[in-house]
Amino acid sequence: MIDAALAERTAATVHRAFGLDIASRIPLPELPLTGGGAAAGAADITIDAGEPGPLREELEATGSNFSLTRGRGRFLFLIPETAVYCIDEGRRITVAPLPGADPEKVRVYLLGTCLGALLLLRGLLPLHGSAVVIGGRAYAFVGDSGAGKSTLAAALVGMGHRLVSDDVVAVAAGEGGRPVVMPAYPQQKLWQESLDGLGLQGAQYRPIYRETEKFAVPVADRFGAEPVPLAGVFELARSDRDAIAIGELPALERLRVMLQHTYRQALIPRLGLVDWHFHAASDIASRIAVGRLSRPSAGFTARGLAQAVIRFDQGGEQR
Repeated sequence: MIDAALAERTAATVHRAFGLDIASRIPLPELPLTGGGAAAGAADITIDAGEPGPLREELEATGSNFSLTRGRGRFLFLIPETAVYCIDEGRRITVAPLPGADPEKVRVYLLGTCLGALLLLRGLLPLHGSAVVIGGRAYAFVGDSGAGKSTLAAALVGMGHRLVSDDVVAVAAGEGGRPVVMPAYPQQKLWQESLDGLGLQGAQYRPIYRETEKFAVPVADRFGAEPVPLAGVFELARSDRDAIAIGELPALERLRVMLQHTYRQALIPRLGLVDWHFHAASDIASRIAVGRLSRPSAGFTARGLAQAVIRFDQGGEQR
């Protein structure tokens, strides 16, 4: 159990993820530490544990498990049997575990839904996918659950390319509005089937909470820790064809990909960000390649897909 009183007496550890220094009194072993001994007081984000009673009462008064309060500067949400999470002014996160909650599950939602909401509140567009650096530029892979996003990224990492993010790809506006990917943290989540296809031994990796066939795979030695220009976003899809195909999409489909594959998109209207989301997704889609990467329904095709993306980056595919 994450104890709020104990957390209050614990010195904050400063981590780096999504381009942010994060000072947390809750242990976050997945996140790398900042270099140079960054001070907790100067961090962009602070994370503390709190008591669930007052936050739950505040949330229940709104009549919803997800709500903006205090002039839209405070976002509260409840994950049943887990915790109440509170984000203040896009800078402070309070995690209030419910009695009997599993600390690992509390952390899974903190690093997932909670950080996804925080990125949105700070004006970064989080895509639900994985991103890898190829030729000095980042390519993001999005798609439905089970489409093979992480597996494709792992295949590229195995070929010597650097991982930028897995699960949440945070896109920010760089110089001149050029989209850049802010590095997440050096870990991938892979199913046993993917580990088998890539020739990796699952026994050496830690299972993800409640997903005994999905494992946390560290990639510290092949992680890109600096922001990278975003060159393209590819939607993974299964096809009845026997061959792998890659190509760019027309304008409306490009926008649809960006909107549909935003991480935790159901939160966007609750955060009052519908207009912002449309304009941010449209602007990014207009500045990069957005396409579809199709693969046969049967067989392990991650390496073939990886080669198709590499050829695209090298200009070998029709653009």
